[in-house]
Formats: sequence, structure tokens, C-alpha cells
Amino acid sequence: MREWLVIASEPAIALIDAIAMLVILYATLRAFVQVVLLGVVHRPDGHQRRALWLDYGRWLVAGLTFQLAADIIESSVVPTWEGIGQLGAIAVIRTFLNYFLERDISEVRERDRVGLEPPRDEPV
Repeated sequence: MREWLVIASEPAIALIDAIAMLVILYATLRAFVQVVLLGVVHRPDGHQRRALWLDYGRWLVAGLTFQLAADIIESSVVPTWEGIGQLGAIAVIRTFLNYFLERDISEVRERDRVGLEPPRDEPV
């Protein structure tokens, strides 16, 4: 039974790793094109640059999540200390990225909310 799980998991792990690679590659190319277009077409303000990098960060977190899924499958089928270490490292990296990304998103939303509200001293 264990051999069947190992045989079945190998293509699944390869497929999920390939998906992670494609997500990260797509995000990187997309961010590169957007940076070039922002720099060439017009001078971006801080909000546009920040939105671009936040979007890129979301894609990177998605790619890391796929990698984490592949590592979970691999370490559950053939547990090695090396695999468990990689799984732990990816989980920690993803957790930190996600934490800081969510914090940045909250800050941008708060700035947008405050910037869109009319000043309190002036009538609406």
C-alpha cells in the first residue's frame, strides 16, 4: 500500500511544483511589465507603485502556497528530516510574507479610506 502512495504522489508533487513555478513566473513577468510601463508611460505615484508590489506579493504568496502543498504531500508520503526541514522553512517564509503583506494591504486601505473622506472641518 505504501509503494502505491509513493508512486501516485510523485506526479502529483511534480505537477503542483510546476503550477507553483508557473504562478511565480507569471507574477514576475507581469510585475516586470507593469514596472516598465509605469516608468515609461508616466511617472507613478507612491500609491501606484505600492499597489503593484502588493499585487506581486499576493502572487508570490500563492506560489509559495502551492509549493507548501507539494512539500506536505512529499513529507507525508516519504518523511525525511530534509523534507520536514524544507516544509518548515517554506511554512515560516509563507507565514512571514503573508503577515507583512496583510499588514501592508491594511495600511494602503486605511490611507485610501482617509484620503477619500472629506476633511471634517469643511462641509460636504
